[in-house]
Amino acid sequence: MAAQDIIIRPIITERSMAGIGMKKYTFEVAKDANKIEIARAVEELFDVKVSKVNTMHVRGRLRRQGRTEGYTPAWKKAIVALTEDSKTIEFFDSMM
Repeated sequence: MAAQDIIIRPIITERSMAGIGMKKYTFEVAKDANKIEIARAVEELFDVKVSKVNTMHVRGRLRRQGRTEGYTPAWKKAIVALTEDSKTIEFFDSMM
């Protein structure tokens, strides 16, 4: 699987932005990707050194529109911690 297929999009929330100071970045990733593949993809795409990867499955939420109801799709989230001597990811620097 290519690195572009593993990292789907960055997660831009208030909580994920608080982790940038500690060099922790949050991404939506492919459901079948494991921690090693995620670490390699981040290192390849952003040219940084990854120290740790935490992953979690986010369940779909019940949503209603009038009398019709359904679930949003489930997805996988990864929190990637960089090493102390690694540079930061420039994409997130422009957000702060």
